[in-house]
Amino acid sequence: MKFLTVSDDMNFLRQVNTLVAGKGDMDSVIIGEGDAKGLGSKVLYRAKKGTPFDAVSEGILKIAGNYDYIAIGSTEVGREIAGYLSFKTGFYTATEIFSLEFNGQKAHTKRFFYGGKTVIEEESDARILTVAPGVIEAKDLGTTPEIRDLEIGQSRIKITKFVSKAGGSVRLEDAKVIVSVGRGIGSKENIAKIEPLAKALNGEIAGSRPVCMDYGWLSEDRQVGLSGKKVSPKVYIALGISGQIQHIAGMRNSKTVIAINKDKNAPIFQECDYGIVGDLFTVVPKILEQLKQ
Repeated sequence: MKFLTVSDDMNFLRQVNTLVAGKGDMDSVIIGEGDAKGLGSKVLYRAKKGTPFDAVSEGILKIAGNYDYIAIGSTEVGREIAGYLSFKTGFYTATEIFSLEFNGQKAHTKRFFYGGKTVIEEESDARILTVAPGVIEAKDLGTTPEIRDLEIGQSRIKITKFVSKAGGSVRLEDAKVIVSVGRGIGSKENIAKIEPLAKALNGEIAGSRPVCMDYGWLSEDRQVGLSGKKVSPKVYIALGISGQIQHIAGMRNSKTVIAINKDKNAPIFQECDYGIVGDLFTVVPKILEQLKQ
């Protein structure tokens, strides 16, 4: 079997390649830049960052006949490309997968369902696959690919204006430690009381949907959840987060989850490895004291 992997983010492309590695030969497409050392592909086709998805898709179609399967990182651009390729080729697409095996010519995939509460296993004729973000730990695959330019097609899209979102350029997907806050934090001003903990652990601050989207206490790029970032840090500390299914879907793959909440019945305690029932403003300073010793 031969695979073509695609992403507009090099770190995500490494995750996709890690999923595919060992199942066949592999080439890749990257929309943008990034260090390709250890990517594992034989050939890496490059397209410039910002190239419209339809132009990239047309470029992929020119070489698609050389591959049995196309695996695409599920970013906004990735999903657009997957939809375009599926429409043009007529191939079935298996979406948001985190596991891939083969039974003869059938693809056996797994994906989360019902907001991450269940896992669906499917066997299908899918030839196009989108890979869920943040659920696979990228590995150095040794091989550094030959670099070629992707011969992109003519775009039917004309970009008339770019409007940048407010917020920074934080990459929660790469964080080893995440300190995440929910409505239990009380106010935007109280986030400053949590920042020393994140700093002491060399971690990143994140938040639930209400904190990032409804109240605007944190920027949108720090939201963890079904409609936000999907993360898999070594340690995830949930402060004042009730643990609704939409949030759990974004952090379920964390290696160790620590929850602090005043409500002993909060759903987050069903998902954590270590739970503390208490006032986070009392518990966090005590944790900081221990870290300083």
